[in-house]
Amino acid sequence: MKPEPSALAPGLYLVATPIGNARDITLRALDILASADVIAAEDTRTARKLMDIHGITVGGRPMIPYHDHSGDHGRAGIVKLLGEGRSVAYVSEAGTPMIADPGFALAREAARAGHLVTTAPGASAIPVALSLSGLPTDRFLFAGFAPSSAGARRAWLAELLPVEATLVIYESPRRVRETLTSLCELGAEDRRIALCRELTKRFEEVLHGTVRDLRDQLEDRDLKGEVVLVIGKGDVTVADETMEDALRRAMADMSLKDAAATVAEAYGLPRRKVYQAALELEKAK
Repeated sequence: MKPEPSALAPGLYLVATPIGNARDITLRALDILASADVIAAEDTRTARKLMDIHGITVGGRPMIPYHDHSGDHGRAGIVKLLGEGRSVAYVSEAGTPMIADPGFALAREAARAGHLVTTAPGASAIPVALSLSGLPTDRFLFAGFAPSSAGARRAWLAELLPVEATLVIYESPRRVRETLTSLCELGAEDRRIALCRELTKRFEEVLHGTVRDLRDQLEDRDLKGEVVLVIGKGDVTVADETMEDALRRAMADMSLKDAAATVAEAYGLPRRKVYQAALELEKAK
């Protein structure tokens, strides 16, 4: 059976898919899956099941795998289809293509070849975990999957911990406690952390506490499912002269009270301490 002509312009469409709940998919994503000439999927079985749930038939359209092991040959095949004027929908196994996903190289090659590359945004474990973590989201770093070996994981964490941002890490449930232990050994035992497990699924769970609290809490637990760790920033020590310089600049344009409040918030310092410093600077004028 020959598929009907596609309503989509030729190009590569990166389609975000649910991370758990099958209803967490956009109407536009469903339209693309229903209309694309070709479906490329990290896992064709998962993609077919999702389409079945939403009543979308594959029909006579090609459904081809594209994953970590597809390599140059797999990309070349899809780029060739684009060159023939086909529309190709690429779906990851779960979540947004390009985020900890093999779609990066495919999208790069398609764009280099001059083809349209666009996206139908949607579900991703990163913003879901951040929104449930209770930790600051104004600045965050997604670090991907933690290394599997203990030594590499420890070195990787040591490099991340000084970053002045909330950290988001994907981790295997089998290694979560080892990662928490490494964080404690690296001096991060008092940092706030959220462990988010099975997000949007039936057994969704979010644990809050310090790194030490969660390490001890999980000692006798056998975790299952996909895990996201969200780690808060460490305490920042600011030199007095740096604080005073910031106060001087702020006091040039603000009232003493407002300047003190602004600097205290910017540096994460006690308001009383900054206000007293501002009073001393005012007296010294």
